[in-house]
Amino acid sequence: MSSVLPTSGPAASPAVSGTPVASPVASGLGTPAFSPLYQQIKALLLQSLQAGEWLPGQAIPSEVELAARFRVSQGTVRKAIDEMATDNVLVRRQGKGTFVATHAERATQFRFLRLLPDDGTAPQLQRRLLECRRMRAPAEVARLLALSSGEAAVQVRRLLLAPEGSELRPVVLDDIWLPGTLFKGLTAERLQAWRGPMYRLFEAEFNVHMIRAEEKLRAVGASATEAALLAVREGEPLLSVERLAYTYGDRPVELRRGLYHTAGHHYRNELS
Repeated sequence: MSSVLPTSGPAASPAVSGTPVASPVASGLGTPAFSPLYQQIKALLLQSLQAGEWLPGQAIPSEVELAARFRVSQGTVRKAIDEMATDNVLVRRQGKGTFVATHAERATQFRFLRLLPDDGTAPQLQRRLLECRRMRAPAEVARLLALSSGEAAVQVRRLLLAPEGSELRPVVLDDIWLPGTLFKGLTAERLQAWRGPMYRLFEAEFNVHMIRAEEKLRAVGASATEAALLAVREGEPLLSVERLAYTYGDRPVELRRGLYHTAGHHYRNELS
């Protein structure tokens, strides 16, 4: 089925045609790469999400409505939505429709946290904020977050603690860096008062949605300062996890460097 420009909504500007169009990225042989029609629809839907047409937790229009909006087949829309659901950008609910993924849902609260107790129970980590300050982003942080030289960033340092008998034991020391322009008004008081997942705070109050992340893992020895905070011996092995999280448009919006004490926990990932 051929199509024409959408006539309404934030996704209305790019053209959608029945024939695959050339991508701005050329192939290694110097010939154009082509984008299938469902990928064009996916791009338009992502633009609508980025523009805030549908907020986290809200339902998007039905496949029939989207097919009429973009003047393509329902099957083309379904294929685009299927891929976005696989990417955890959208969530299908049987009999209810398709919704924008949100970190408010228990199933997605710990999507980026892979540290699990060895006994197989669900993670029950509690936060202890150590610091929240605005400062000029260090050069390496600015590079990873695509910030200009000297641009402001917010640094958050916190501990995550797990129950051990009647006490709480620190298991993660997080250093989190955020672009200052996106997180104006983020303060220690605001973080202390928030009771839900941190990524839900970012969604609800700063309109920043974490949709994917890349991680680097290595083994390190605890420094004196890190050992004191994690209640371990200096030099004790820790798992270093550096995570760069992205929002729509593949924009980096969070750099997180965590040190994991894995005496009673393990890092778990599923490969397919």
